[in-house]
Order: sequence, then structure tokens, then C-alpha cells
Amino acid sequence: MKVLSIVGSMKSVIAENLFKTYRNGQVKALDGLSLDVEEGTVLALLGPNGAGKTTTVRVLSTLLVPDSGHASVGGIDVVQDPDAVRQIIGLSGQYAALDETLTGWDNLTMFGRLYHLSGAATKKRATELLERFSLTDAAKRPIRTYSGGMRRRLDLAASLIIKPKVLFLDEPTTGLDPRGRMEMWGVIDELVKGGVTLLLTTQYLEEADQLADDIAVIDRGTVIARGSSDELKSQVGGERLEIVVEAEHLAEAAQLVSSTLGANNVNEGMRLITAPVSSGSTSLIQILRALDEAKIHPLDIGLKRPSLDDVFISLTGHVAEEVVAEDATSGKKKGRK
Repeated sequence: MKVLSIVGSMKSVIAENLFKTYRNGQVKALDGLSLDVEEGTVLALLGPNGAGKTTTVRVLSTLLVPDSGHASVGGIDVVQDPDAVRQIIGLSGQYAALDETLTGWDNLTMFGRLYHLSGAATKKRATELLERFSLTDAAKRPIRTYSGGMRRRLDLAASLIIKPKVLFLDEPTTGLDPRGRMEMWGVIDELVKGGVTLLLTTQYLEEADQLADDIAVIDRGTVIARGSSDELKSQVGGERLEIVVEAEHLAEAAQLVSSTLGANNVNEGMRLITAPVSSGSTSLIQILRALDEAKIHPLDIGLKRPSLDDVFISLTGHVAEEVVAEDATSGKKKGRK
């Protein structure tokens, strides 16, 4: 699903040293955050609840004014000319911004009127979007009868009513089941192939890995790491060899791994031996030969690359979804979704 960056392309989104606090400075939502998104690419803003992802999106989409710092979208300052920014962006938040009492068709035509599209243009665009998001059959039904996945698709359709150049998606798959998440990924893939620049916030590590050209890891209101999925994983280290053996062979197998590869770690409860390796396939062949000569037959053996979970734990000291943070705008506690 990933789209290759274009050398020398323009920066569609720029944020420089953004600060934002709530409750008279007691809660620091953004703490010198800086990022940029190249035109026609996808940047995933990855972090737990309370990290500052939603505040970042609200600043960039002109819904919040930062305390300090600078931000622009499509070369337009988000503070100095917010109306111009709104003419080129689309936004889909964590919760669908839809009128429950209206039908899908009525919601889309309402958004068209809010953007000052003509009646004919609104109807044409609504028809296109309903078809594109497989909602034509449900167009005349009230939103309250829609499933969660249908609501998310319609909300995304509404954000595209003006064919935006830049799209902000704030945790677009939150609350969806695995099938709904896969469907949404397909929709996002189509949008990016169509040339839309996308900033996507997520706390799903797999989602960032699947969709993004580039990933910015955010924690406590600042970007703590930036790079492609592979580049971030390389910060944790290379591949590691994992071997599971019968309990009676654990000590001998661990000694073989140590003498062949060097350092290793043993988990007695799981009968698991792990060791970092620099040349994965060569190391795997070496260990298989050594085990075979010792007449030790592993129950399982393989190479494992670091995951984004490993990256996040390494960078922050906690997993991406374990933090229970406070929503500074509402005063409510937010936990894992």
C-alpha cells in the first residue's frame, strides 16, 4: 500500500516547534513538536492515547491555535489564513461527524452546502462518493441504522466532498473490527494512489507499518523518532534467532548457541533461546548444523525481525496502548481503545 516518495517534492504539511497547553498551562499537549509531510506521501503519527496526536491534527486543520510555533498546509499559514487552509484540506476525526437523524445522502449534501458547492456539484459529488465507498444502497437510510464501519466510511466520504489536496485522518479505524479495518485500509490506499497527501494518526502499530511511507513516533507532545518502518526497526537492532527445545536439552542448546554465536538469552519457562545475529540465514544454518551434530531437534527455530512494538517499547519504555492518559479537553480519563 505504500507510495514511494518523490525526490525533491514539496512539503505539503510543515509544523515547527509547536507548543500547546490546556488548563492554564497545567497540561502540556504539545511540547516543541516538529514534523513535515512530503506531497503525495503518507506520514503516520504513531503514539499512545494522550501523546498529542489529536492536538497536532487539530492545530494543523485550524481547529486549535497553538500557543507558539508555526504550521502551514499547502504553503498556507494555519493561523494567519485558516479559511484558505480549510479550502484545501479534508478531516476525519476519531468520532464520525455525522447527523444521526439524517440519511447518508442528506449528510453528504449538507457538507456540500457547507463548502458552498452548487446544488448540481453537490449532488454529483455525493453520488460519486456513495458509490466509491459502497454506500449507494444505504444512501436513503438514517445514519442511526448504519454499522460502525459504514459510519466511518461515510465520515471519510464527507471529508472528501471538496476533493482535498491534504487529508487528515485521526485514528480512522478506531472501533472497527478486523474486517472493517482492512476495508478502510483499502479506501486509504486508493486515496493516496489518487495523489492525496495524508497525515494519519494511529495507535495501531500494524496500521502504521501497513500504510505509511514515513512514521513519526510521538510521546508526551514531541516527536521522539522519525523514519520508515525498516529504519525505525533498525534502531532496536538487527534480526534475532529464536529456538525452542525440549526442557532437558535447554542448557546444552544454550551452550551451543553461546559458543557459535556469542551472547544469548534463555527463557526457561518458554524453553526459548534467543540470540542477536548480524547475518541471519548464515547464523541459522550454523546453529542447525550444531544442533544436528549434538542430536538436539528443535521444536521451533526461526529468525525474527524487530517489530514496531519493539521499537515503541525501546523508545518510550511502554507499549503503545497501555497508557491511560487524561484528555485535556474534556477532563475524562481515556484508556486503551
